[in-house]
Amino acid sequence: MTEEPYGYLMVHFVEDPHGYREKVHFSLSRGDDPTAWDRLNGGEPILASHLGTTGVRDPYLLRRPDTGRYYLIATDLRVFGADDAGWQAWATDYSTKMNVWESDDLIHWGPQRQIDVACGPDGAPDPGTPHMGMMWAPEALWVDDYDADGGAFVVYWASSGEDGRQRILWGATRDFTQAGWVTGGVLIDAPGDVIDTTMIREGGRTYRVTKDNGTARGLFMEYTDDARWWLPEATWTQTQTHIGAAYSGGDPGLVEGPAMFRVRGEDRWHLLVDVIPDVGYRPMIATDLDADEPWEYVEDGAFDLAPATKHGGVISLTREVYQALRAADAAAPVVPHLADAVVPTGADRSKVLAALPATVEATLHGGGTAEFAVDWDLDAVRTGVAGPVEVVGVLRGTLGANANDWIAADGSRDWDAAGKSSLSATALTVTATVAVE
Repeated sequence: MTEEPYGYLMVHFVEDPHGYREKVHFSLSRGDDPTAWDRLNGGEPILASHLGTTGVRDPYLLRRPDTGRYYLIATDLRVFGADDAGWQAWATDYSTKMNVWESDDLIHWGPQRQIDVACGPDGAPDPGTPHMGMMWAPEALWVDDYDADGGAFVVYWASSGEDGRQRILWGATRDFTQAGWVTGGVLIDAPGDVIDTTMIREGGRTYRVTKDNGTARGLFMEYTDDARWWLPEATWTQTQTHIGAAYSGGDPGLVEGPAMFRVRGEDRWHLLVDVIPDVGYRPMIATDLDADEPWEYVEDGAFDLAPATKHGGVISLTREVYQALRAADAAAPVVPHLADAVVPTGADRSKVLAALPATVEATLHGGGTAEFAVDWDLDAVRTGVAGPVEVVGVLRGTLGANANDWIAADGSRDWDAAGKSSLSATALTVTATVAVE
């Protein structure tokens, strides 16, 4: 049976010069409406980086079509509250690593890892690749017939060359691991700096919107009919420049970070443009990508997204996945302290667990309640001694239970502190008293 398409998920970060919001945030469409969005987890992040700079910017979501596996990739850069080297240093001699997370359901996310896109599969610098001064705003498209072994993701990102000029480079992977990584070459080399490319494929044509920081084109759109669009022999035709500039008072340099997606079942496409420094995403709409200037502005009030929602991406969901995300968006346990559990002296762990609730009910941010399994911490229980002891349980399967924070080995919160380990700052907990008779 075909899964019913329904809803959209946006991944993004949040601009906050006074805080540490360069983490992974989720916003979910209000029903099947791609113009109205609710931030999940009460507006708190879903994931955070404890590696590299401890910053996550420009996150992007992908789904491998043959396995259904989700990948989340992002820039390794923290601007606020970290290394204050400045944009010139960050853009010319900084992190070339790509943050990566994996999930089967968009709710439970595995541990973070990083790929150094300037290195080969063995993790050593690859002398055959272009010089890279950073790795910004990675995105990817799945190509069914990438090579003789079948499909692969073609990844593209911005980096600076030896001359300091920013270009769009490309590489390929099937699993977003260092061992499975191959760097390709240059995808876009313009007279000036270019960053922030987003792409979409419709039929046999590939469309892309890119930010030009060198020749005042601002966000500009191109297309190609070449099937192997990432290779240098592909021919691209420009159709529109200064996209979204009216949102920044006519200054094309203040609009970047585009994210493009199609409205299912319609000849209608959305382009979100990031108005800097802190306005965030504003909408554009197109009904014919092949028009001379396809992108048009959206009427005031026809788009509802929290301010400072920054540079990310949007994927289409099924109704089952959409409802699961809503049901995992827990706000608080209905009853924070549960009834006492009584166990006999000498009871083993299994008997203690059997005396405690296996599931608890929690309210949801979007309204209603849902049941969640509980992981009980029984380290404090000593059943050889009579008396009560309080235990804590963590609700499993909530969005907030993911590793969205970290702490260093010595308790430091400095971005460059040693021995950082990940944790959840928003996991929901309940308590109970275990009374040993």
